[in-house]
Amino acid sequence: MIRQAKGKTPRRPPPKKPSSNQKDPVGVYCRVRPLGAEDEECCIEVISSSTIQLHAPEGFKTNRNGEYKETQCSFKKVFGVSVSQMELFEYVAKPLVDDLIHGKNGLLFTYGVTGSGKTFTMTGSPGQGGLLPRSLDMIFNTIGPYQAKRYVFKTDDKNGMDVQSEVDALLERQRRENNLPAPKATPSRQKLDPEIADMIKPEEAYKAGGVDEDSSYSIFVSYIEIYNNYIYDLLEENQEDAIKPKWNGGGTPVRQNTEFIPPQSKILREDQNHNMYVSGCMEVEVKSAEEAFQVFWRGQKKRKIANTRLNRESSRSHSVFIIKLAQAPLDADGDNILQDKSQVNVSQLCLVDLAGSERTGRTGAEGTRIREAGNINQSLLTLRTCIEILRENQMCGTNKMVPYRDSKVTHLFKNYFDGEGKVKMVVCVNPKADDYEETLLVMRFAEMTQEVEIARPVDRPICGFTPGRRNRNQAFKEELSRKLEERGGPVDRDVPSVITHLVHSLPPLPSSELTDPHDDITLPRLIETLQSRHRIRQMMIDEYNKAANMMKSMLQELDSNLISKDNFIHEQNGKLFEKDKVIQTNKAEIERLEKKTKMQEHKIDILQKTTKIYEDDKRSLRQELETREQRLHRELSEKRRMEQRMHGVVSDTQHKWEKECERRVNAMQLEMQNKLWVKDEKLKQLKAIVTESKTPGRPDPPPRQTQPQPQRPSREERLPAKRSASPSPVPTATPVRPLHRRSRSAGGEKWVDHKPASSLDLGTVLQPVIPNAIQVSAPSEKALSKCDRYVLTHQEVASDGEIQTKLIKGEVIKTRGGGQAVQFTDIETLKQELTTVSSRKRKSSEGTPASGDRADGAWTDVETRCSVAVEMRAGSNMGPGFEHHGITKRRKP
Repeated sequence: MIRQAKGKTPRRPPPKKPSSNQKDPVGVYCRVRPLGAEDEECCIEVISSSTIQLHAPEGFKTNRNGEYKETQCSFKKVFGVSVSQMELFEYVAKPLVDDLIHGKNGLLFTYGVTGSGKTFTMTGSPGQGGLLPRSLDMIFNTIGPYQAKRYVFKTDDKNGMDVQSEVDALLERQRRENNLPAPKATPSRQKLDPEIADMIKPEEAYKAGGVDEDSSYSIFVSYIEIYNNYIYDLLEENQEDAIKPKWNGGGTPVRQNTEFIPPQSKILREDQNHNMYVSGCMEVEVKSAEEAFQVFWRGQKKRKIANTRLNRESSRSHSVFIIKLAQAPLDADGDNILQDKSQVNVSQLCLVDLAGSERTGRTGAEGTRIREAGNINQSLLTLRTCIEILRENQMCGTNKMVPYRDSKVTHLFKNYFDGEGKVKMVVCVNPKADDYEETLLVMRFAEMTQEVEIARPVDRPICGFTPGRRNRNQAFKEELSRKLEERGGPVDRDVPSVITHLVHSLPPLPSSELTDPHDDITLPRLIETLQSRHRIRQMMIDEYNKAANMMKSMLQELDSNLISKDNFIHEQNGKLFEKDKVIQTNKAEIERLEKKTKMQEHKIDILQKTTKIYEDDKRSLRQELETREQRLHRELSEKRRMEQRMHGVVSDTQHKWEKECERRVNAMQLEMQNKLWVKDEKLKQLKAIVTESKTPGRPDPPPRQTQPQPQRPSREERLPAKRSASPSPVPTATPVRPLHRRSRSAGGEKWVDHKPASSLDLGTVLQPVIPNAIQVSAPSEKALSKCDRYVLTHQEVASDGEIQTKLIKGEVIKTRGGGQAVQFTDIETLKQELTTVSSRKRKSSEGTPASGDRADGAWTDVETRCSVAVEMRAGSNMGPGFEHHGITKRRKP
């Protein structure tokens, strides 16, 4: 038999929320508290308005290089020790309060090690109110004129808000006042606790702009604490026994009969919109900032604190103060609140004071304190784990499950990290050296939190009524009252506002459109209708008066019951008389103590004056020290600039002389090589002449008139590697008459004829003609790869002012990298001269050397002259000349 499998209950799908593509990072701020003693070592330095630097204290472990490791951390804003509470509120909490008034949620929590100033930042002290009292003050300064009457808004115990008429609200208010055990003054009239009086100065008050005047508002506050991962309501009466059970040595709560006491804590539930809330938590409606802060202080006195080695009043639990703002639009007439629950908008601001992380070894915790510290550290570790997984999911695109349920803190606020409101965190740090290691961990967590992005909440739709309804309704009432007074009609100013909701049942108003300025029908008809409505309303008031008379009879019956209570009160008055005597005695004691206090205050004034004198001396010495430090800093900066300037001058001079030395060495090497090569050529020419003179059939020239003419070197001889300073050995074989070689330009080699585009046509008879050449205006790798030789036509002005043309020749050599390089070998010069000087008759028998190394008498051979005719100077009066240059023109350094 096959059993049918049971189907699982399908999970309720979450509500579809409008998606928002815009995201904002978690706003993380840092606040540095002042040191407790001035001689303490400081490990934190504020570098800029958004960066702090941590210095490792002396004796701390160093890094591998042996130097102190310095860490810089960046935040959205850094607040130093001199920043006031008002400046901190303006940057951090004020934007969240603006969002709260405009219907958006917000979460603000303080984080840091124990004793870093978290509670002071959140709560403050008299005259220096923290973020919480300033937020309450700003809220009531903004919505004060537009608050609804008490009990018009009513919580439904399911994280929702109901709205009821003013009549129902009045009845509920009377019922609750009758259920009170004894008549008490309203909280707004109670005398404030001196510990919380004057938290905010009047000149420091803030007010938000852009509030919707056509809506009614109401504020509800609740205060809870999370102690040992249990949630307790701090506003609930008589709950100390649940928070402070008796523990035995094994850490188990017991009674005298050893029965187990279950923790009496609140539970977290999920509403219909999948938002988390504390079920059964008391939400108190408040009508002023003083009343709200009085409620907060009542719960603050019940919060768990303890004295540890590091903090005299160390918070042992996480406290959460929740401010709920209920907002509902007015009806079309602008008179009453719209009775539609769907139009009620509820926004909330959570102010969280997290307990500080601590190490039991430093705090000296024992017994219960160890268990408290373990739960505190575990909840903070869970918060860090959730932040890490959120950051990993956003940066890596993963979809890991965030463990919100591992701690009550993260489970309560998971909706904020899912995009239900803005999240801000104030990191409080203590700059003393003892907290360096724990502060470093806090900084790492804060920097990681800044990388988490929260979806921006979507604006809620606004009802479609015409704006300005409240002001128009008020103006209409004032004008109507004035008209009725002018006409002598009844104006009942003392009629209770309870019956105003019956106006809807009156006859409708006629059309009051005026089309003609002389229309005398519309206004009288409207006045007649209004008078009839007023008569009907007067009848209704009479009916209500009858009901009031019946109520009076019932009150008379109640008076009889009050007589018996009066007797009881008389007995209590007798007891009060005895108490008055005790009070008088206490007053006398108080007067004695006040006199003693005045004496102490006088001594304190003397000490304060002495302290002021010391502080002035300290301030003057500190200013002098700062002046000297600045002067020393300027001198050091000037010294560093001078060193850098001198270093630059030395480097430039050294670089300049290195170049000059290198240039001179290269010039000297080229000069020596050319001299050596010229000597080589002379020896070779001398050898050739000697050999030629010994050849039969050819007469020997006179020895005095001939000098060895340098022959053009062959391709093998022109290579630098084959040059030699010593002359070639004389061959022993029979000498053969050497043939005069032709110019290279007439050979079968390919040339690259490089003629720049700026060359001038001089119109000379002798023109250099190079057959089998590729003419280019700029050399290219493609042209060089096809040729073996290279010639450059260069024109310049000679010393006599004439233009001379130089043919700079060279060989194309292949490089190892597959390219081409040109190695210059010699230079041919073509020059024109004027004909003003008569031509010189050359004597072949007598030769005078034209230069130091050459003579014109050596060029008597016709064949030799023809072979070098291409290289003669055009128009020269000195006969055939041959100029062979081994180096380029030297430039001046």
